[in-house]
Order: sequence, then structure tokens, then C-alpha cells
Amino acid sequence: MGRIDGRVAIVTGAARGIGRSIALMLASEGAKVVINYQSSEAAAREVADQIAEMGGESMLIQANVSDSEAARGMVKKVLDQWGRLDVLVNNAGITRDKSLRKLTDDDWLSVVNNNLNSVYYCTTAAMPTMIEQKFGRIINISSYVGQAGNFGQANYGASKGGIIAFTKTAALELAKYNITVNSLAPGFTLTDMLSKVPDNVQDQIKARIPMGRFAMPDEIAKAVLFLATDADYITGQQINVNGGVYM
Repeated sequence: MGRIDGRVAIVTGAARGIGRSIALMLASEGAKVVINYQSSEAAAREVADQIAEMGGESMLIQANVSDSEAARGMVKKVLDQWGRLDVLVNNAGITRDKSLRKLTDDDWLSVVNNNLNSVYYCTTAAMPTMIEQKFGRIINISSYVGQAGNFGQANYGASKGGIIAFTKTAALELAKYNITVNSLAPGFTLTDMLSKVPDNVQDQIKARIPMGRFAMPDEIAKAVLFLATDADYITGQQINVNGGVYM
């Protein structure tokens, strides 16, 4: 028996990186998992195949969650198919890193739409069912950059800081319905994106981290699992999973 047998979970941006690990972790504990992706269909199918191999159940949904109709349409498909929604992990996000002097309006809007607006669209779509169920776990993936800032990431930092602020208000409004809303703020995590950074730059980054290493995606996923299963009296918080890079 898994800790979340019979629960239905949506993980946005679940084809790669942290989202992939979260989807697999939730499935390993018995959840039916919706694997949302925008363009990486082959990678998303690999996640679905892995879930099937462990005896789990999943659903692939292609949707650009920065588009309100697509995000809300995704939630409707899940409810039409499985009739409930218990866990929402707002993980989808992008970067377009440039200094403020070089940042364009498109760079700004693309990141804010993908990282922050998608959280609003998916959360407000999921709320009515969770309120009716008197149960829901909403977990928003922020970043330490939303707390500390980082050179060349004004758009990313603003979007991730906005997620933390949004989380607190949503938690206040939804607590009376037994819906918790929390955010995770990962530090540098060893995903495909980070692995492409030159070794000498990786060494410089590690030197800033008290634990001296990057996080593994599974370490972020374990924190998500905790919030989805064992954190019944925790809401409105951000949990830092960052090796001490921001305290």
C-alpha cells in the first residue's frame, strides 16, 4: 500500500528534470499521475512507461499551462476521466536569462507567463473540486532565486518570488476547506540544464553552497511527497531545499 493510493495528482512540466522525478515519486506511492508537458512528448511517454512498469496509472496531457484555456482544459480532462483531483504540483517553468540592460519585454513576459501565471490558472481551475472534496494539496515549485535574487534573472526571480507570495494568500483563503498550499524553493539542482554548464562554472557555483554539491531531482521530489502526504498541518510555507545556499 502506498501513502497516497487512489489519489489523483497533476504535475505540470513533468517530462523532464524535477517534474519527472516528482511524477515518478508520487506514482511510486500509489497516486494516479497526470504527466503534463508542452513539447517533450517522447520524454513524457518515457515517464508514463516507467509508471506503467511499476504498476501505476498515468495520463499524458499536452498543454501550455501559461495559456488560461489550455490550463483549465487540462484540469477538466482529468476530472472527466478520474472524477477527482487531490494533489496539484505547479512545477512548469522556463528561464530566459539576461541582465536588465539586455532583457526584452518578450523575455520578461514569457517567463512570468510560464512560471507565475500558470500557477494562478491551474490553481483556480483545481480549487472548485478540492473545495467540494474538502481535501487538496497544492505544491508550488519556486526557487531560492525568488528569495535571494541572482544576476541575470530579474524575470525568473520576480516570477518565483511571486509564487511565494501567491502561495501565502491562497493558503489563507483555502485553509478552511482542508486544502493546504505550500511552496518549495529548490537551490541548484542537477538537471539537464545545469549539466550543460561548463565544469569550471559548476565548481564556482558549488563553492557557494555550504553542502558543497548540487541537489538531485529526487531530493526535491521527496519534499513534494512529504507535503502531499504527511504535512496536514503545514500551509502557507516555503520549504527551502537548497543545501544551505540561502538561509
